[in-house]
Amino acid sequence: MSEDIDIAELKATVRLLKDRQDILDVIVRESRGRDRHDAELTASCYWPEGADEHGPVPFPATAYPEIANKGHAAAFGMNQHNLANHTCEIDGEIAYCETYVVGTMLSHDGLTCTIAAGRYMDQLEKRSGEWRIMWRRSTVETAMQGDASWLHTQSVKGFLKGTRDREDLSYQRPIVIGGPGAHW
Repeated sequence: MSEDIDIAELKATVRLLKDRQDILDVIVRESRGRDRHDAELTASCYWPEGADEHGPVPFPATAYPEIANKGHAAAFGMNQHNLANHTCEIDGEIAYCETYVVGTMLSHDGLTCTIAAGRYMDQLEKRSGEWRIMWRRSTVETAMQGDASWLHTQSVKGFLKGTRDREDLSYQRPIVIGGPGAHW
């Protein structure tokens, strides 16, 4: 095998790996945007003419971030999306992904937690070197509710906790041990 072929093969492999990482970064960033209720961050993950089918009605990508934030705020005091298994098929400038998700949703009184598992089926498009979600379909596959009163015990008192805004610890730069933050 010639050195030219080796370099071309290496370039193709690096391009594929970069695309896969860029795609996963979009999917992770979208979940972070919803957990922090950062509509701008969530919107940056979708092409404006795209859509998200979260529940019985697909929502236009331009409206989805605010709709999701309002829905989560009305139903829960806190939410967190945890991403797991991820498959990705890239066909040129289009990618088809399946990502497993486990969502935890804390009741407003902080006494009950709902855990729901499902999947995201995404079609992403790459435009001018940037990957974004065009279409997303979401499933709910299983769920359970449980007692979350442990969060209000001495064992948790003083632990840091997330907030649904840009005051959340994840936005703070630099990270300061013992710095400001919401606590239980």
